[in-house]
Amino acid sequence: MTEGETKTARVVVADDQTVVREGIVMLLGLLSGVEVVGAAGDGEEAVRLVAELAPDVVLMDLRMPRCDGVEATRRIRSEYPGTQVVVLTTFADDESLFPALKAGARGYLTKDAGGDEIVRAVHSVLSGDAGLSPSIQRRLLERLSQPEPAVAATEALDGLTARETEVLVLIAEGLSNQEIARRLHVSTATVKTHINNLFAKTGLKDRAQAVRYAYGKGLVRPPGN
Repeated sequence: MTEGETKTARVVVADDQTVVREGIVMLLGLLSGVEVVGAAGDGEEAVRLVAELAPDVVLMDLRMPRCDGVEATRRIRSEYPGTQVVVLTTFADDESLFPALKAGARGYLTKDAGGDEIVRAVHSVLSGDAGLSPSIQRRLLERLSQPEPAVAATEALDGLTARETEVLVLIAEGLSNQEIARRLHVSTATVKTHINNLFAKTGLKDRAQAVRYAYGKGLVRPPGN
């Protein structure tokens, strides 16, 4: 490779939607600077391919079966630190955006990004920079400028994340899944995922138990107190 010439980055594409996955592979195959060496349909397969192929970068979808993109990112960065992760998501306000960055993702793009933008992000993370699209950068700055919610102080409660604790409090306040989704500006499906996770972590079986749990832990107080 001559001076000034960019090294070709070896890439694995991970997305559970076949059409999207094959489309990204085809798109990158037309561009210089990247070589797609593997494609995975879920997080487990992505981790396996990283172990097998040692790619430079994984382009990681977030919402996948068996092992989601956040957990796959965490495992890859922990077990195979030579591989970087660039997340590709449908929406810039995806609820997993910040967990993915905390898990070790160095780049974050929406799926409407063009091929050249993806290639730039791949090479940015390989050079030690962050490969973030402008919309993601705005979201990150907005998040950093917001004060942390008071509920964050209870983040370690039974292993619950701050958002799961927030959902628990809203359940205890009597809000439905749809109302919680509107309050937090997320989808109802995302709320259901948080509820399933917090139920699994705390051993709760239903919303009535969740209400008692929240009061028992002092997360909410009875009316009038």
